[in-house]
Amino acid sequence: MSAGISNVRPSPDKVLADIVDYVLTYEIRSDLAFDTARNCLIDTLGCGFEALSYPACTKLLGPIVPGTVVPNGAKVPGTPYQLDPVQAAFSLGAMIRWLDFNDTWLAAEWGHPSDNLGGILMTADWLSRTAVAQGQPPLTMRHVLAAMIKAHEIQGCLALENSFNQVGLDHVVLVKVASTAVVGEMLGLSRDELINALSLAFVDGQSLRTYRQAPNTGSRKSWAAGDATSRAVRLALMARTGEMGYPSVLTAKTWGFYDVLFKGKPFAFQRPYGSYVMENVLFKISFPAEFHAQTAAEAAMTLHSQLQAMGRSAQDIRSVRIRTHAAAIRIIDKQGPLANPADRDHCIQYMVAVPLLFGRLTAADYEDAVAADPRIDALRANIVCEEDPQFTRDYHDPDKRSIANGLSVTLTDGTTLGEVLVEYPIGHMRRRAEGIPLLVEKFKTNLARRFAARAQARVLDIALDQQRLEAMPVHQFVDLMV
Repeated sequence: MSAGISNVRPSPDKVLADIVDYVLTYEIRSDLAFDTARNCLIDTLGCGFEALSYPACTKLLGPIVPGTVVPNGAKVPGTPYQLDPVQAAFSLGAMIRWLDFNDTWLAAEWGHPSDNLGGILMTADWLSRTAVAQGQPPLTMRHVLAAMIKAHEIQGCLALENSFNQVGLDHVVLVKVASTAVVGEMLGLSRDELINALSLAFVDGQSLRTYRQAPNTGSRKSWAAGDATSRAVRLALMARTGEMGYPSVLTAKTWGFYDVLFKGKPFAFQRPYGSYVMENVLFKISFPAEFHAQTAAEAAMTLHSQLQAMGRSAQDIRSVRIRTHAAAIRIIDKQGPLANPADRDHCIQYMVAVPLLFGRLTAADYEDAVAADPRIDALRANIVCEEDPQFTRDYHDPDKRSIANGLSVTLTDGTTLGEVLVEYPIGHMRRRAEGIPLLVEKFKTNLARRFAARAQARVLDIALDQQRLEAMPVHQFVDLMV
């Protein structure tokens, strides 16, 4: 005789409770984390401004119904749009990720914690404008930076030991979870409401990684995080109405996230939540390239210079060997035709061939006009990747977190150039001092793409001053960029 199914509602899963308690109670005391968050903020916004030069991105932005303007709505930086926070989060989120040219976190799972800024900044802007209209004090940018630190930490700590890509899920599930948590705190959700919101994020449909992998790589990878962070705002707003949650969303037998989507395996954790991820995040400074290829592109630039000094060129190359790590093999080792820019910026052979040929790698180099040059595919066909197990171990070592690539070139006359090895890209914690001045220059370049000189100066005056930025009301900061 059947014993029936218990209908006793369980306590919330520990993973949900731990995230919520961190968001609601943890006090960030790390000056390094706040300073890094400010650098992350300006780099992320700058990358969004550069993306506005690409019609494939801008066609997706703005209100769903053309002409809609939301009173006290969030203003999307660099655009004329003032939107509800959900659609504003999507627009800013799509801009941020379009060119894949800012921060990265590499672990068992990969991703870009700055993707959470779409939901964070647009929700904070809407709340601030609404507060001012009601005679209440607005949020300050310190609240935005604190939310960024916590979103980075949630996404990054979940990624350290848990590979979502190996079960076919895209890493933007972590953006949705992290954004839901910090946006919910901004909205004033209670502990129970925030647990409900997080459960909604996990019980939601999750993005398949199909659009990020051959042979289907496509432009959705450029707006998927915008979709995730905007969905997080929507779910947090629903929870604020009192919408119920699902406390064992992860652990429920048969029907929970672990059994349905994670092969029955519970999440593992390497460390408690703090500010580690923001302090150690990787900045993408030199090249708009998938991060596992950053050091390969840097090595290719060095080889380009060596060839020039020898009076030779990339057309004298017979073959190139890339000594690399397992993650690069899995994500970006790609042969055969490349169908679109999204395909090209996830192909390590392409990202090595272009700098070898031209001594550069820019966002424009992924477009059809450059890709049509037959020399690129001819060289790409002669580039092979080989995993070095030590590189893979160093990649996962928390004391190293290297992203090593070594390039060896053989010329048509049999000459072999010594391997150029780069273990840590500019923007890595070990090269942070070298990278930050370049990051600031990159931000200045991106500001100049959208704003007149006087407006650029106003933004820089605030953005490069930690104390003044933290004290500034959110809506006033955003107003500098619209």
